Amino acid sequence: MASFNRVILVGNLTRDIELKYTPGGTGVTDIGMAVNDRRKNGNGEWVDEVTFVDVTLWGRTAEVASEYLSKGSPVLVEGRLKLDSWETEGQKRSKLRVV
Repeated sequence: MASFNRVILVGNLTRDIELKYTPGGTGVTDIGMAVNDRRKNGNGEWVDEVTFVDVTLWGRTAEVASEYLSKGSPVLVEGRLKLDSWETEGQKRSKLRVV
């Protein structure tokens, strides 16, 4: 069976970008995005729903983003979903992010 893992999000940055470099010299940053969705509820009233998404940017993309973007900036991100899993104090944890 074939699979396809692609995500396109449009939203705003929730915090300023902190650019870091790997020991190999590759730029990397984790950004937070707020993606808004507006719909009518059962009573016909408009309701705003916000989804917060973590995104990892690599290489030149991370460097350019840190140079031109700041908290509140509108952004369009295209990437793939990645599930990170770890264990803390005996509890298994996981987080879905866009890379």
